[in-house]
Amino acid sequence: MQPLSLPPRLLMGPGPINCYPRVLSAMSTQLVGQYDPTMTSYMNEVMALYRRVFNTQNQQTFLIDGTSRAGIEAALVSCLEPGDKVLIPIFGRFGHLLAEIAERADAEVHTIEVPWGEVFDPQQIEDAIKKVQPKLLAIVQGDTSTTMFQPLEELGDICRAHDVLFYTDATASIGGNPLEVDAWKIDAVSVGLQKCLGGPSGSAPITLSDRFVSCVRKRAHVEAGIRDAHHQGSSGMRIRSNYFDLPMIMDYWGEERLNHHTEAATMLFGSRECAIQLLSEGQDAVIQRHQLAGDAMLQGVLAMGLKPFGDLKHKMTNVVGVHIPGHVDGEQIRHDLLNIFNIEIGTSFGPLKGKVWRIGTMGYNARQDAVLHTLQSLATVLRRAGFALPAGAAVDAAMSVYAGEK
Repeated sequence: MQPLSLPPRLLMGPGPINCYPRVLSAMSTQLVGQYDPTMTSYMNEVMALYRRVFNTQNQQTFLIDGTSRAGIEAALVSCLEPGDKVLIPIFGRFGHLLAEIAERADAEVHTIEVPWGEVFDPQQIEDAIKKVQPKLLAIVQGDTSTTMFQPLEELGDICRAHDVLFYTDATASIGGNPLEVDAWKIDAVSVGLQKCLGGPSGSAPITLSDRFVSCVRKRAHVEAGIRDAHHQGSSGMRIRSNYFDLPMIMDYWGEERLNHHTEAATMLFGSRECAIQLLSEGQDAVIQRHQLAGDAMLQGVLAMGLKPFGDLKHKMTNVVGVHIPGHVDGEQIRHDLLNIFNIEIGTSFGPLKGKVWRIGTMGYNARQDAVLHTLQSLATVLRRAGFALPAGAAVDAAMSVYAGEK
C-alpha cells in the first residue's frame, strides 16, 4: 500500500477549493479527549469566533459535524413538524435541495421559482408569504449552480411582519459576500467551510436566533441512557433525526455537556482556523479581495470573447458562470485544463448541465496569481481547440483590474 499522493491541483471551480495552509496545519494537531478542559475550551472559543463570522450575538452558534448539507438538514428537520408549511423560493439547484429535505420531514412544501440566472424581488416573496402563511421561509443566499446571489436584507422584516421564521443556507456566499445575521433579522443560517472560508468540507457552522431556539426547544428530547430526573420531555413531536436533533446538539455544546456524539475534533480545529483567517484579515478586506478576484476573472472571460451567464447585477463575487461556445467541447476543455495544467473548473447541473462552465475565485484561491494562471491556461486550451481569441487579452484585462484601471 502506498501513502497518499495527490496531484497538485489548483481548484478554480465552484468548490471545494484549496485550503488555507494554516487550516491544513491546524488539522494535523494531535487529539485530546472530548471532555478534556482544553477541548471544551476550544469548543467555546469556536462558538465565539463564529458569532463574529456570522455578525450575530446568538448564543446558539456552533458546529454541526458533517458537510454543509448536514447543517441544512439539522435546521429544517428540527424546525419543521409534519404538516408545517414552509415556503422555498427556488432559483437554482440548491433551492430544490431545501425543498427535498423539507419534504422528507413531511412538511407541506410550497415553492416559487424564477428562471436559473435570476433572483427574486422581495415583493415576490412577500406576496407568496401572504398567500401561503408558512411557518418558515427557507432560501439559499448564494447558489453556485447559477452563480446568483439573492438579496436578503429586506426579507427579515417581511418575515417578522408575518410571524414567519427565516432560514438561509449561505454556504456558497459567506466570507466572500456580505452576510449580516442580526441586522437582517435572519433566524437561522447554516454554512460550510469549503468555499470562501477556505477550509475542507466536513463541518457546518450554524447560528440560531432566540426565536428559532424557542421553536425547536419545544421538541427537546433527552436520550434515555443519559436522562436525569430534572430533564423534562418535549411538548412537541420528537425530532425524527437523532443525529440532526438541534436541541440535543445544543445540550452537548452547552454548559451541561450532555453527550450526543463525539465531536469531530480535527474538523473543529480546521473550522477554528477558517474563522481566525477571516477575522485576522478582516471581513471587509476579505470581501473586497473576493470582489477584486471575481471582477478580474469576469473581465478576463469577457476579453476572451466568452459570454457570462445570468444577471451580472446579482452575481456572487466568488464564482462566474460562462456559456460554453456552441462549437466547443466543454468537457474536453475541462479535461485538458485538469490533465495538462492541473486546474479544475466546473460545469453545472439540471438545465445548465453541459451548457456553462463555473469558474470560482474563493478563499485561498481568490488571489492574483491563481486568477491569471487560470485565465492564461483556459485561453491556451481554447485556442488549441480552435476557438479564436485575441492573444494575451484575458490576462491583460485581469491585470488591468488588479492595477485599478477598470
